Amino acid sequence: MNNVNVALVGFGTIGTGVAKLLIQQKERITRAAGKNVNLVKVCDQDMSRKRDIELQPGVLTNDLSSILNDSTISVAIELVGGLEPARSIILSLLRAGKDVVTANKALLTTHGAEIFEVARRYGRTVSFEAAVGGGIPVINALQTSLQANEIQKLHAILNGTCNYILTQMEENGTGYVEAVKQAQRLGYAEANPTLDVDGTDTVQKLSILAHLAFGVRTDWQSIPKTGIDTIDAIDITYAKQLGYRIKLLAVAELTDDGVELYVSPTLVRMNTAVAGVRDAFNIIRIVGDAAGESVLRGRGAGEMPTASAVVSDVIDVVLGRAAITFNTLKLWSADRPAKPVKNPADIWGKNYLRFQVEDRPGVLAEIAGLLGSHAISIASVLQQESNEDEENNRENNNENAPVTLIIMTHEAREGDMLSAIAKIDALPGTRSKTVRMRVE
Repeated sequence: MNNVNVALVGFGTIGTGVAKLLIQQKERITRAAGKNVNLVKVCDQDMSRKRDIELQPGVLTNDLSSILNDSTISVAIELVGGLEPARSIILSLLRAGKDVVTANKALLTTHGAEIFEVARRYGRTVSFEAAVGGGIPVINALQTSLQANEIQKLHAILNGTCNYILTQMEENGTGYVEAVKQAQRLGYAEANPTLDVDGTDTVQKLSILAHLAFGVRTDWQSIPKTGIDTIDAIDITYAKQLGYRIKLLAVAELTDDGVELYVSPTLVRMNTAVAGVRDAFNIIRIVGDAAGESVLRGRGAGEMPTASAVVSDVIDVVLGRAAITFNTLKLWSADRPAKPVKNPADIWGKNYLRFQVEDRPGVLAEIAGLLGSHAISIASVLQQESNEDEENNRENNNENAPVTLIIMTHEAREGDMLSAIAKIDALPGTRSKTVRMRVE
C-alpha cells in the first residue's frame, strides 16, 4: 500500500487532537484513505510543553524548513491560527508543493483570495472544513451535497461560546459576567472572550458560508454585526414572557435585491429547532430551492470535533476528492459567479427594543413619535413595574429614576431603525443606549 506523509504546523489544543486521530486511529484512517497516512513532522515553537499524545523521536520540531524542504511530505495542516505568521506559513507550504488543510477562518476571510490564487498557480489545494462549525460538515454540504440547489437561506448559530453563555443566563439565571467566567473555566471561551461575544468570530464564519452559498466576496468587516455583550438578564426574562429565546444568529438570505447578510442577537420562537439548541452546540439551517430545508447540528468547537473535520479533509486530499472540488468551484476566484450583497440599510425585519428612560409623563410619547416619524409601527409595549430600588429613589425625592421600557415593532427598514434609535438615545429622558435585537 502506498504511503502519504503528512506534516502538522501548530501543536495546540486542536493540533493535539489531530495528532491523536492520525496516530491512534491510523488503521481506520488508512482504510478510509486507501493509503498509509503517516504523521511524520509536527512543527511548533513550544518544544517543552507536555501534550496528551506521545510522538516518536524526531517528529516534533520547531524548524518549519524541515517540512518545506522535505519532498516526501505532500500534505500539511496549518493550525497556528491568526493572520501572521499563518498567512506566510500557508503560502510557503503551497509554494513548496504541499496541499494545505486549515481551520483558520480569520485568515480565509481576510486573505482567502491571495491564498487560493497561489494554490491554483502551484497546482495545490486548500481544504477548510474545520474553519466553520467544528465537527459539523457544513462546508462539504454546501460544496457537494447541495450543489444542485440554488441556496435560498442560511440561518445559523455558529459560536458555541455565545450559545453556552445565553443558555446559562436563561436556564440558571446566571448573570452575563458570571456566565462568561463559567465558559472560560470550561474552556469554551478564551481569556479574552471579545472576538466571541462581540460577534466577530460568527461574522467571519458567515463570510465563508456566504461565499460558498452565494459566491459573494465581501469584506467581513462590512457585514453588520452585534454581539451578545449588551444583553442583560431582563432581556432573557422579557423574551421568555413573549414566547421567545435569544440566540446569536448568523443570517444569509437571497432576495430580489441581493443577499442579506448580518449577525445579531435574535428572538426566536420557543418551538423551533434553532431555539432548542443548548449550551456549546451549533446549528446550521440551510434552505435550497430543490432540497428544501436541511438542518445540521453538533459541536461547533473543541479538540476532537474540530480535529475530526481536519482529518476528514486530509482523507479527501489523499483520495483526490479535494482537488476535484477545489478546481471545479473556483473558490475566491474572480471567475466564480457571485450574487450581489444587499445594502444593509434596506434589510427589513421586526425588532425588540429595550430603553432605560425617566419615569415621567410624555417619555413614551416622545419615543413613539420618533419611531412613527421613521415609518416604524409599534406591535406591543411592556413597561417594567417599579422595583424596590426605584421606590427608594422616589422616597428620596428622585422622581426621575429610570424604568425599563420594552417595545416590539412590526417590520421596519434597517436604515430607518438605526436613525430612529440614534435620535431616541439623544432624548433628555433616555438614560442609556437602546438595546436592540431582531425578531424572527
